Amino acid sequence: MSAAGHDERLEPGRTFTFRRTFTDGDVALFCGVTGDFNPYHLDDAFSAGGRFGRRIVPGLLTGSMLTHIGGLLGVLASRMTFDYERPVYVGDTVECVLTIDAVDERGRAEASATFTNADGDVVLRATVSGRPTHVRLAR
Repeated sequence: MSAAGHDERLEPGRTFTFRRTFTDGDVALFCGVTGDFNPYHLDDAFSAGGRFGRRIVPGLLTGSMLTHIGGLLGVLASRMTFDYERPVYVGDTVECVLTIDAVDERGRAEASATFTNADGDVVLRATVSGRPTHVRLAR
């Protein structure tokens, strides 16, 4: 923290990147925890005959990549919005790039994120706002 109490990690223009590959296990665990048993996520035969041709990753599971970045920064989100552009398939690797757009006088940050697959296609766009906290690790 600076003398003014502003967190330098959240300067406008700063970017943070997180990349992950979504597995069958990720999808199964997420669907079990959330109760999202949509056959587009879990049923190979159903999905093969559907509009995507194979199983897709739940949109909020993809969007949850933001919580990884926010958690590492100690930011508690107060708002998230998502615009889903393309499906993410089981086995896809997705990169999330979060950019800090603005920080107000109280330290609340506004940010935007772009999620791309390995082919460079944008699969998701998001905006998020939140405030940094003092993170204390358990001893």
